[in-house]
Amino acid sequence: MRGTMPATDSSSSSSPAAAPLSSIGRSIRSLRRDQNQIHSFPPPPDATDAFQRRAAQLLADLPAADDVLSLAWTRRLLESFLLCLEEFRALLFGSGDSPAARPPLDRLVADFSDRAVKALDLCNAVRDGLDLVRQWRKHLAIAAAVLASSSDSSSPLGEAQIRRARKALTDLTILMLDDRDGGGVVGQRNRSFGRANEKPPRHHRRSSSGGSSGSGSGSHLRSLSWSVSRAWSAARQLQAIGGGLPVPRPHDNAATGGLASAVYTMGAVLFIVAFALVAAIPCQDRGLHAHFSVIRNLPCSAPITTLYERILDESKKKDRKNSCGLLKEIHQIELCSRHLMEITDAADFPLREDKDAVLREAAQDLVHLCESIKEGLDPLERQVREMFHRIVRTRTEILDCLSKPHGTG
Repeated sequence: MRGTMPATDSSSSSSPAAAPLSSIGRSIRSLRRDQNQIHSFPPPPDATDAFQRRAAQLLADLPAADDVLSLAWTRRLLESFLLCLEEFRALLFGSGDSPAARPPLDRLVADFSDRAVKALDLCNAVRDGLDLVRQWRKHLAIAAAVLASSSDSSSPLGEAQIRRARKALTDLTILMLDDRDGGGVVGQRNRSFGRANEKPPRHHRRSSSGGSSGSGSGSHLRSLSWSVSRAWSAARQLQAIGGGLPVPRPHDNAATGGLASAVYTMGAVLFIVAFALVAAIPCQDRGLHAHFSVIRNLPCSAPITTLYERILDESKKKDRKNSCGLLKEIHQIELCSRHLMEITDAADFPLREDKDAVLREAAQDLVHLCESIKEGLDPLERQVREMFHRIVRTRTEILDCLSKPHGTG
């Protein structure tokens, strides 16, 4: 069971005050039936075509290659996904006079629903990964604050300041290496979006090392809901989401007014967004080995293929192969911390003027990076949370519709 309360939509209807209660009841039942029913009759072909073109355009309009997998780019990607999902819901759950027999649409949307479950686990894992990046940023901010604290001073940086900054950077490096080797806190602390306000059981409130289970640093960060097991794999989830998407057949599209292709498009969009999130953010077993290809006769084929290949190219770069995540800001953390460690490694005291100037400049770059990460992480997490709940709502509507016997409202 997932500790998640599916979102619900409220609606209201008006009727004459003198209308009998039985008429009001029938009106409400009819309204609910219309809102939660997959099209009894095929929608107009231009509606399904418009959805597919819209999805393709949203993906094609993402920023250029230089910004791929940055915080800003990832937020734009999630915005595009949320828009696609809402338009997909509007297309799928239209009004109809009666819930007629639904094959092959029932089979296709049931398949999409199963794949969506895997995306929910990924959302939880990505949220944990964002928390991990926050921990990294805290260590980076300590080093930045120490080195930038005397930026207006005429005296050079002292040995105590350098040592404190190096201690923070060393702790950061250990944490990042720990995650890179698969033994970090990502595999230990997975929470569900639906349990954000619940208190952990009494026996989970303290970690085995005596630290608080929900705060602290490094190994003291523990799970509150254990929504993902230690054997859970982001790579396997990706394969489950994108592997063997049901290819829409001509007679399927003819029977559904093009909805078969729309469901396929939404499944492909779901995969590429999940793939990008796993690539960007630290996740448990975040290998990018899931093979994926889309059929060529759909509007979304080109932009999805371009995104998939672009992300793979990023993962193959020599300086990114062993990274904790392909998020641009994570790469900048690695570069900045490495650069500062090299500068301070052979520092002689008192510092020469030129060495002091280099350190102060590097410290300012560090300050700007910390600010950028701080400003971008919270909005991105809110979008991942929204993605989670929108998928839950859509899946609940699909299951509710498919569970109704044919011929009932």
